Amino acid sequence: MITDGQWADLLHTRATEPGAIRAAYASRRRRERLLTDAGTLFLVAADHPARGALAVGDRPLAMAGRRDLLDRLLVALANPHVDGVLATPDVVEDLLLLDALHGKVVIGSMNRGGLAGAGWEIDDRFTAYDTAAIAEYRLDGGKMLLRIVDDDPGTVPTLRACADAVSALADRGLPALVEPLPYRRVDGTLVLGKDAASLARAITVASGLGRTSAYTWLKLPAPEDLAVLDATTLPCLVLGGVPSGDTAADLAAWGTALTHPVVRGLVVGRTLLYPPGDDVAAAVAAAADLFTAARS
Repeated sequence: MITDGQWADLLHTRATEPGAIRAAYASRRRRERLLTDAGTLFLVAADHPARGALAVGDRPLAMAGRRDLLDRLLVALANPHVDGVLATPDVVEDLLLLDALHGKVVIGSMNRGGLAGAGWEIDDRFTAYDTAAIAEYRLDGGKMLLRIVDDDPGTVPTLRACADAVSALADRGLPALVEPLPYRRVDGTLVLGKDAASLARAITVASGLGRTSAYTWLKLPAPEDLAVLDATTLPCLVLGGVPSGDTAADLAAWGTALTHPVVRGLVVGRTLLYPPGDDVAAAVAAAADLFTAARS
Protein backbone atom coordinates (compact mmCIF):
# COMPACT_ATOMS: atom_id res chain seq x y z
CA MET A 1 0.00 0.00 0.00
CA ILE A 2 1.14 3.52 -0.75
CA THR A 3 1.78 5.51 2.41
CA ASP A 4 0.66 9.12 2.74
CA GLY A 5 4.32 10.12 2.58
CA GLN A 6 4.92 8.20 -0.64
CA TRP A 7 1.82 9.70 -2.19
CA ALA A 8 2.88 13.22 -1.23
CA ASP A 9 6.35 12.58 -2.66
CA LEU A 10 4.88 11.24 -5.91
CA LEU A 11 2.69 14.31 -6.36
CA HIS A 12 5.58 16.63 -5.49
CA THR A 13 7.90 14.94 -7.99
CA ARG A 14 5.23 15.04 -10.69
CA ALA A 15 4.84 18.80 -10.20
CA THR A 16 8.44 19.87 -9.69
CA GLU A 17 10.83 17.28 -11.18
CA PRO A 18 9.66 16.05 -14.60
CA GLY A 19 13.22 14.99 -15.35
CA ALA A 20 12.95 12.37 -12.61
CA ILE A 21 10.82 10.27 -14.93
CA ARG A 22 13.48 9.99 -17.62
CA ALA A 23 16.00 9.15 -14.90
CA ALA A 24 13.70 6.46 -13.53
CA TYR A 25 13.38 4.86 -16.97
CA ALA A 26 17.16 4.87 -17.34
CA SER A 27 17.84 3.38 -13.91
CA ARG A 28 15.24 0.60 -14.05
CA ARG A 29 16.90 -2.76 -13.61
CA ARG A 30 15.64 -4.85 -16.50
CA ARG A 31 15.05 -8.57 -16.45
CA GLU A 32 17.44 -10.47 -18.67
CA ARG A 33 14.76 -12.51 -20.45
CA LEU A 34 11.12 -12.02 -21.31
CA LEU A 35 10.06 -15.52 -20.25
CA THR A 36 10.66 -17.24 -16.93
CA ASP A 37 12.83 -20.35 -16.69
CA ALA A 38 9.61 -22.34 -17.09
CA GLY A 39 8.90 -20.54 -20.36
CA THR A 40 5.91 -18.57 -19.06
CA LEU A 41 4.84 -14.94 -18.72
CA PHE A 42 2.27 -13.45 -16.34
CA LEU A 43 1.46 -9.76 -16.77
CA VAL A 44 -1.04 -7.45 -15.11
CA ALA A 45 -2.74 -5.00 -17.46
CA ALA A 46 -3.60 -1.43 -16.51
CA ASP A 47 -4.04 0.42 -19.79
CA HIS A 48 -7.83 0.66 -19.62
CA PRO A 49 -8.13 4.21 -18.19
CA ALA A 50 -6.36 5.80 -21.16
CA ARG A 51 -9.13 4.51 -23.42
CA GLY A 52 -11.81 5.81 -21.05
CA ALA A 53 -12.76 2.29 -19.96
CA LEU A 54 -13.14 2.90 -16.23
CA ALA A 55 -16.00 0.62 -15.19
CA VAL A 56 -15.68 -2.70 -13.39
CA GLY A 57 -18.97 -4.49 -12.74
CA ASP A 58 -21.38 -2.11 -11.03
CA ARG A 59 -18.63 0.44 -10.29
CA PRO A 60 -18.65 2.89 -13.21
CA LEU A 61 -15.56 4.79 -12.07
CA ALA A 62 -13.62 1.95 -10.46
CA MET A 63 -10.39 2.60 -12.37
CA ALA A 64 -10.61 6.38 -12.13
CA GLY A 65 -9.08 6.50 -8.64
CA ARG A 66 -5.36 6.61 -9.38
CA ARG A 67 -4.06 6.03 -5.86
CA ASP A 68 -6.39 3.05 -5.47
CA LEU A 69 -5.33 1.64 -8.85
CA LEU A 70 -1.66 2.00 -7.96
CA ASP A 71 -2.25 0.32 -4.59
CA ARG A 72 -3.82 -2.64 -6.37
CA LEU A 73 -0.99 -2.81 -8.89
CA LEU A 74 1.61 -2.79 -6.13
CA VAL A 75 -0.16 -5.70 -4.43
CA ALA A 76 -0.20 -7.64 -7.70
CA LEU A 77 3.43 -6.88 -8.53
CA ALA A 78 4.49 -8.00 -5.05
CA ASN A 79 3.53 -11.56 -5.97
CA PRO A 80 6.79 -13.18 -7.18
CA HIS A 81 4.90 -15.04 -9.92
CA VAL A 82 3.78 -11.78 -11.56
CA ASP A 83 6.40 -11.00 -14.17
CA GLY A 84 5.40 -7.44 -14.91
CA VAL A 85 2.90 -4.93 -16.17
CA LEU A 86 1.27 -3.75 -19.39
CA ALA A 87 0.32 -0.09 -19.21
CA THR A 88 0.34 3.40 -20.73
CA PRO A 89 3.09 5.94 -19.97
CA ASP A 90 1.28 7.64 -17.10
CA VAL A 91 0.77 4.42 -15.16
CA VAL A 92 4.23 3.04 -15.96
CA GLU A 93 5.81 6.30 -14.84
CA ASP A 94 3.87 6.39 -11.56
CA LEU A 95 5.11 2.87 -10.86
CA LEU A 96 8.66 3.84 -11.81
CA LEU A 97 8.56 6.77 -9.39
CA LEU A 98 7.29 4.37 -6.72
CA ASP A 99 10.32 2.15 -7.43
CA ALA A 100 8.08 -0.80 -8.27
CA LEU A 101 9.38 -2.02 -11.65
CA HIS A 102 12.93 -3.23 -11.04
CA GLY A 103 13.35 -6.73 -12.42
CA LYS A 104 9.89 -6.65 -13.97
CA VAL A 105 8.81 -6.92 -17.59
CA VAL A 106 7.25 -3.67 -18.83
CA ILE A 107 5.14 -3.68 -22.00
CA GLY A 108 4.08 -0.27 -23.29
CA SER A 109 0.50 0.13 -24.52
CA MET A 110 0.45 1.99 -27.84
CA ASN A 111 -3.01 2.65 -29.33
CA ARG A 112 -5.57 4.06 -26.92
CA GLY A 113 -7.36 6.49 -29.22
CA GLY A 114 -10.41 4.30 -29.79
CA LEU A 115 -12.21 5.66 -26.76
CA ALA A 116 -14.78 3.36 -25.21
CA GLY A 117 -18.24 4.23 -26.52
CA ALA A 118 -17.02 6.83 -29.03
CA GLY A 119 -18.36 6.88 -32.56
CA TRP A 120 -14.81 6.39 -33.87
CA GLU A 121 -13.97 3.63 -31.36
CA ILE A 122 -12.77 1.15 -33.98
CA ASP A 123 -10.46 3.71 -35.62
CA ASP A 124 -8.00 3.09 -32.79
CA ARG A 125 -5.29 5.72 -33.12
CA PHE A 126 -1.83 5.34 -31.61
CA THR A 127 -1.88 7.93 -28.86
CA ALA A 128 0.37 6.47 -26.14
CA TYR A 129 3.83 4.92 -26.51
CA ASP A 130 5.36 4.82 -29.96
CA THR A 131 8.14 2.49 -31.08
CA ALA A 132 10.88 5.07 -30.65
CA ALA A 133 9.88 5.74 -27.04
CA ILE A 134 9.60 2.03 -26.21
CA ALA A 135 13.17 1.56 -27.45
CA GLU A 136 14.55 4.75 -25.87
CA TYR A 137 12.95 4.06 -22.49
CA ARG A 138 14.20 0.45 -22.49
CA LEU A 139 10.79 -1.16 -22.29
CA ASP A 140 10.38 -4.83 -23.14
CA GLY A 141 7.89 -4.54 -25.98
CA GLY A 142 4.76 -2.82 -27.24
CA LYS A 143 1.10 -3.82 -27.19
CA MET A 144 -1.60 -2.86 -29.67
CA LEU A 145 -5.34 -3.47 -29.79
CA LEU A 146 -6.87 -4.56 -33.11
CA ARG A 147 -10.66 -4.74 -33.08
CA ILE A 148 -11.91 -6.11 -36.39
CA VAL A 149 -15.39 -4.99 -37.44
CA ASP A 150 -16.15 -5.85 -41.05
CA ASP A 151 -18.73 -3.11 -41.57
CA ASP A 152 -16.76 -0.36 -39.80
CA PRO A 153 -14.19 1.44 -42.01
CA GLY A 154 -12.28 2.38 -38.86
CA THR A 155 -10.84 -1.13 -38.97
CA VAL A 156 -8.75 -0.26 -42.04
CA PRO A 157 -6.49 2.51 -40.59
CA THR A 158 -6.13 0.48 -37.39
CA LEU A 159 -4.94 -2.54 -39.41
CA ARG A 160 -2.44 -0.34 -41.25
CA ALA A 161 -1.15 1.29 -38.07
CA CYS A 162 -0.76 -2.04 -36.28
CA ALA A 163 1.13 -3.50 -39.24
CA ASP A 164 3.49 -0.52 -39.24
CA ALA A 165 4.05 -0.84 -35.48
CA VAL A 166 4.76 -4.59 -35.75
CA SER A 167 7.40 -3.85 -38.40
CA ALA A 168 8.94 -0.95 -36.48
CA LEU A 169 9.20 -2.94 -33.25
CA ALA A 170 10.70 -5.91 -35.09
CA ASP A 171 13.33 -3.63 -36.64
CA ARG A 172 14.49 -2.92 -33.09
CA GLY A 173 14.24 -6.54 -31.95
CA LEU A 174 11.28 -5.77 -29.69
CA PRO A 175 8.20 -7.96 -29.19
CA ALA A 176 4.88 -6.73 -30.56
CA LEU A 177 1.91 -7.96 -28.53
CA VAL A 178 -1.12 -7.78 -30.86
CA GLU A 179 -4.63 -8.20 -29.43
CA PRO A 180 -6.96 -9.14 -32.33
CA LEU A 181 -10.62 -9.12 -31.33
CA PRO A 182 -13.47 -9.80 -33.77
CA TYR A 183 -16.50 -7.61 -33.09
CA ARG A 184 -19.86 -6.98 -34.70
CA ARG A 185 -22.49 -4.35 -34.00
CA VAL A 186 -25.80 -5.49 -32.53
CA ASP A 187 -28.36 -2.67 -32.21
CA GLY A 188 -25.49 -0.20 -32.20
CA THR A 189 -23.51 -2.02 -29.49
CA LEU A 190 -20.16 -3.69 -30.11
CA VAL A 191 -20.31 -7.39 -29.28
CA LEU A 192 -17.24 -9.62 -29.15
CA GLY A 193 -17.42 -12.62 -31.46
CA LYS A 194 -16.44 -15.63 -29.35
CA ASP A 195 -17.24 -18.34 -31.91
CA ALA A 196 -14.40 -20.43 -33.30
CA ALA A 197 -14.66 -19.11 -36.86
CA SER A 198 -14.46 -15.44 -35.81
CA LEU A 199 -11.55 -15.97 -33.43
CA ALA A 200 -9.58 -18.12 -35.90
CA ARG A 201 -10.03 -15.50 -38.62
CA ALA A 202 -8.83 -12.72 -36.31
CA ILE A 203 -5.80 -14.79 -35.31
CA THR A 204 -4.78 -15.38 -38.91
CA VAL A 205 -5.19 -11.70 -39.81
CA ALA A 206 -3.07 -10.56 -36.87
CA SER A 207 -0.41 -13.20 -37.50
CA GLY A 208 0.25 -11.79 -40.97
CA LEU A 209 0.74 -8.15 -39.99
CA GLY A 210 4.01 -6.39 -40.75
CA ARG A 211 7.18 -7.21 -42.66
CA THR A 212 8.04 -10.09 -40.35
CA SER A 213 6.29 -12.08 -37.62
CA ALA A 214 9.57 -12.94 -35.89
CA TYR A 215 8.75 -10.75 -32.87
CA THR A 216 4.95 -10.96 -32.92
CA TRP A 217 2.99 -12.30 -29.96
CA LEU A 218 -0.79 -12.54 -29.77
CA LYS A 219 -3.04 -11.60 -26.86
CA LEU A 220 -6.26 -13.61 -27.14
CA PRO A 221 -9.47 -14.44 -25.28
CA ALA A 222 -9.55 -17.95 -23.85
CA PRO A 223 -11.49 -19.87 -26.51
CA GLU A 224 -14.10 -22.47 -25.65
CA ASP A 225 -12.65 -24.66 -28.39
CA LEU A 226 -8.87 -24.93 -27.97
CA ALA A 227 -8.54 -26.01 -31.60
CA VAL A 228 -8.94 -22.31 -32.46
CA LEU A 229 -5.38 -21.84 -31.21
CA ASP A 230 -4.12 -24.24 -33.86
CA ALA A 231 -4.50 -21.30 -36.28
CA THR A 232 -1.05 -19.96 -35.35
CA THR A 233 2.47 -20.91 -34.34
CA LEU A 234 3.03 -17.51 -32.74
CA PRO A 235 3.37 -17.37 -28.95
CA CYS A 236 0.12 -16.35 -27.29
CA LEU A 237 -0.99 -14.86 -24.00
CA VAL A 238 -4.54 -15.29 -22.71
CA LEU A 239 -6.31 -12.06 -21.81
CA GLY A 240 -8.62 -11.60 -18.86
CA GLY A 241 -11.20 -9.50 -20.65
CA VAL A 242 -14.24 -7.95 -19.04
CA PRO A 243 -14.76 -9.53 -15.59
CA SER A 244 -17.63 -12.01 -15.72
CA GLY A 245 -18.34 -11.76 -12.00
CA ASP A 246 -17.64 -15.49 -11.69
CA THR A 247 -13.97 -15.69 -10.77
CA ALA A 248 -13.97 -19.48 -10.61
CA ALA A 249 -15.30 -19.71 -14.16
CA ASP A 250 -12.72 -17.19 -15.40
CA LEU A 251 -9.90 -19.13 -13.74
CA ALA A 252 -11.12 -22.40 -15.21
CA ALA A 253 -11.19 -20.95 -18.74
CA TRP A 254 -7.70 -19.47 -18.41
CA GLY A 255 -6.33 -22.70 -16.95
CA THR A 256 -7.69 -24.75 -19.82
CA ALA A 257 -6.19 -22.37 -22.39
CA LEU A 258 -2.78 -22.57 -20.68
CA THR A 259 -2.57 -26.24 -21.60
CA HIS A 260 -2.31 -25.44 -25.33
CA PRO A 261 1.34 -25.42 -26.51
CA VAL A 262 1.22 -21.98 -28.16
CA VAL A 263 -0.05 -20.33 -24.96
CA ARG A 264 2.76 -18.97 -22.80
CA GLY A 265 0.84 -17.12 -20.13
CA LEU A 266 -1.70 -14.57 -19.03
CA VAL A 267 -2.34 -10.84 -19.30
CA VAL A 268 -5.11 -9.99 -16.86
CA GLY A 269 -6.29 -6.60 -15.65
CA ARG A 270 -9.62 -5.74 -14.11
CA THR A 271 -10.54 -9.31 -13.18
CA LEU A 272 -7.56 -9.55 -10.83
CA LEU A 273 -7.21 -5.91 -9.82
CA TYR A 274 -10.90 -5.51 -8.89
CA PRO A 275 -12.06 -9.00 -7.88
CA PRO A 276 -15.24 -9.73 -5.92
CA GLY A 277 -14.42 -8.96 -2.31
CA ASP A 278 -11.46 -6.80 -3.40
CA ASP A 279 -8.83 -9.31 -2.20
CA VAL A 280 -6.30 -8.58 -4.93
CA ALA A 281 -3.54 -10.69 -3.39
CA ALA A 282 -5.76 -13.79 -3.26
CA ALA A 283 -7.01 -13.29 -6.82
CA VAL A 284 -3.49 -12.91 -8.18
CA ALA A 285 -2.28 -15.95 -6.22
CA ALA A 286 -5.13 -18.05 -7.60
CA ALA A 287 -4.22 -17.03 -11.16
CA ALA A 288 -0.54 -17.78 -10.53
CA ASP A 289 -1.45 -21.28 -9.39
CA LEU A 290 -2.85 -21.98 -12.86
CA PHE A 291 0.63 -22.15 -14.34
CA THR A 292 1.64 -24.99 -12.06
CA ALA A 293 -1.62 -26.86 -12.67
CA ALA A 294 -1.44 -26.45 -16.45
CA ARG A 295 2.04 -27.93 -16.66
CA SER A 296 1.68 -30.72 -14.10
